[in-house]
Amino acid sequence: MIFLNKSPKKVLGLFQLVMINVIAVDSIRTLPFAAEYGFSLIFYYLLASLVFFIPSALVSAELATGWPTTGGIYIWVREAFGPRWGLIVIWLEWVCNVVWYPTIMALIAGVSAYLLDPSLADNKFYIVFMILTLFWGATFVNYLGMKSSSIMSTFCAILGTIFPMILIGVLGVYWVAKGEPSEIGFSWREFFPNQDSTENLALLSNVLFGLIGLDMAATHAAEMKNPRKDYPVALFFSVIIIIATIVFSSLAIAIVVPNNDLNLVTGCLQAFTIFLTKLKLSFLVPFIAVIIVIGSIGNVGAWIIGPAKGLMVAAEDKGLPISLAKKNRHGVPAKILTLQALVVSILCIVFVVMPSVSSSFWILSAITAQIAMVVYLFLFIAAIKLRISKPLTPRAFKVPFGNVGMYIVSGAGAISCLIAIVLGFIPPLHLQIGNAIEYEIILVSGIALMCLLPYVIYKFHK
Repeated sequence: MIFLNKSPKKVLGLFQLVMINVIAVDSIRTLPFAAEYGFSLIFYYLLASLVFFIPSALVSAELATGWPTTGGIYIWVREAFGPRWGLIVIWLEWVCNVVWYPTIMALIAGVSAYLLDPSLADNKFYIVFMILTLFWGATFVNYLGMKSSSIMSTFCAILGTIFPMILIGVLGVYWVAKGEPSEIGFSWREFFPNQDSTENLALLSNVLFGLIGLDMAATHAAEMKNPRKDYPVALFFSVIIIIATIVFSSLAIAIVVPNNDLNLVTGCLQAFTIFLTKLKLSFLVPFIAVIIVIGSIGNVGAWIIGPAKGLMVAAEDKGLPISLAKKNRHGVPAKILTLQALVVSILCIVFVVMPSVSSSFWILSAITAQIAMVVYLFLFIAAIKLRISKPLTPRAFKVPFGNVGMYIVSGAGAISCLIAIVLGFIPPLHLQIGNAIEYEIILVSGIALMCLLPYVIYKFHK
């Protein structure tokens, strides 16, 4: 039996919200990437926290407590600029995730092969089987409702993300305290990045992209027990946990893995192997690999349902076919989840079967990173618009210092998004992608196409 309008159960408390935020943003796969930049990664994350991460948390807290209903960023943009722009923004967020899934699922399959038989990592049939099994399994858990999804997110966040990140950070501190040799320096010169390198400048864009997701929990507002009270507090604790775990874990990897030997896929396992071998505990490495897989699955699971709920609300507003708004008996948009899983399955199979298109896939990933910054640009602009146009809407939390505070916080976030978008047009030197003009034409065309599609769908449907 299908239910269209059924009030969801209040199953999410403060702790569950923190875990959803942590698993949505924190990801072990980003650690080796950050470790490449040694001690200067602290500079990047401090800067990103001040101009983007903390502003996005403050703005999300105000908007979520002012409009505590299912839909998240779709609701906020709709209230500010109308349903058409709301649909465009939630569509862009959904597209970002659909294209991102193949990369993380391939990583999970590769690490799983490392546990069973390293030669399986080159077996396309094995990789495809693991990708489809894991993704459809995570989708099935989300079919069972927010309570089941939150249990999975909490379990995966604690065991598969927070625990290994804290463990590797502690091992890094122990390594330095024992006077073991370090691959990086800790002077003021190493703290500040090399300003002469365009790749170092472009890193800020990637750091910002790695910190998106704090608004995602707001899509579950209708299932929160006390959203006006719990959501701002959950964001406060989430920001502290996320930044601390990323910085200390990445530094630990940089300390023991030489930069030239660092593998961006298995860098975390490289560091654990060095630490545990030194402590004569190398037999624990497979266990670490297992919990990393668990954390990655939780990361995927947390993102599967969020944007799907935004599309569901857009369908309820008749911006999409109303049939997509139908829920199963657990209050979940099952049709959207199924459609999403089918699209992702096709992309994952193509990604694995055609490994020679790595440069093309890099460009596609770059397009999604740019689109993600466009989504957050709308978030900050919508916050300013709603503060001006709907000042009487009750908000349990408000960005401090009145309208001036909102202008400063949202302005910093919006400017950081614009800078990240500009820096994203710097082509990577390590991939053969043709000349810079061709690269930028592809990026502009891809972004324009992704933004145009939901507008056409909206006009056609209307």
